[in-house]
Amino acid sequence: MSTQTARAGARRLRPVGAGLRQAAPLLHRARYEVLPTRSAEESVLGHLPTDVTVTVTASPTKGLEPTLALTERLAGAGFRVVPHLSARLVRDAAHLTDIVARLTAAGVTDVFVPAGDADPPAGQFTSALEVLELLTAMGDPFAQVGITGYPERHPKIEDDVLVQSMWDKRRHATYIVSNMCFDPKILRAWIGRIRRRGITLPLLLGLAGPVEQTKLMQMATKVGVADSARYLAGHSSTILRLSTPGAYRPERLLDRLGPTLAAPESAVTGLHIFTFNQVQRTQRWRTDLLSRIAGT
Repeated sequence: MSTQTARAGARRLRPVGAGLRQAAPLLHRARYEVLPTRSAEESVLGHLPTDVTVTVTASPTKGLEPTLALTERLAGAGFRVVPHLSARLVRDAAHLTDIVARLTAAGVTDVFVPAGDADPPAGQFTSALEVLELLTAMGDPFAQVGITGYPERHPKIEDDVLVQSMWDKRRHATYIVSNMCFDPKILRAWIGRIRRRGITLPLLLGLAGPVEQTKLMQMATKVGVADSARYLAGHSSTILRLSTPGAYRPERLLDRLGPTLAAPESAVTGLHIFTFNQVQRTQRWRTDLLSRIAGT
């Protein structure tokens, strides 16, 4: 490594501030989201210890089979796996019954249920609530069930409707995963808002992992990452920032959010890191950051 490269790398490392130290417990409990590809499977098996929870997204064009198959293989390798059961990819009650049987046989105890982006839907379901209600009617086969939270304005749904949706789904879920957001002010305001509305479910903060900014833009528009593409499509200033060369690193956001994340009333219990299949890089970043925090 050249002296110039080393100096550039050193400049990118932010000092460990109080906010990062407050966020450290959440970094220990981070889980990684991956797309259901062969390369992702190889990266998980090659670079992660089995105590890291892995979540597997669902593709609106390929359906749920790649998600279910990768979930079964990773669970068989000893990982705790959380598949995304996109409601619009579930055909009907019989299909959901088959999915539940496969996942419970694989030892899965936690699922994430978004509405998904399949258009048209694969069957009768168009919303996450419909699938959540059916899972409840089936006797709650999974101990943990996650739902989506949107800190940023959704281009197709009003903010009040999004908050009301979380309220309606709270009886069928055990936690919330927030969509990616790059603005600490917006995140602080949103967390306060949902808590004031009486939504008390534990929250996993959705966090973009450390990737090249241009790659973040590219990956956000690929199949399976429709939520992040939705965010970027409506935020031109973010597009400009993320289109410049260099690597995006989440330290600054975590540092600025530290007091909010550590506040008991926020009920933030972990991080959900969007890896964009950069599993090795994400793991190296997290372990290095935890080492730096521990050394302060």
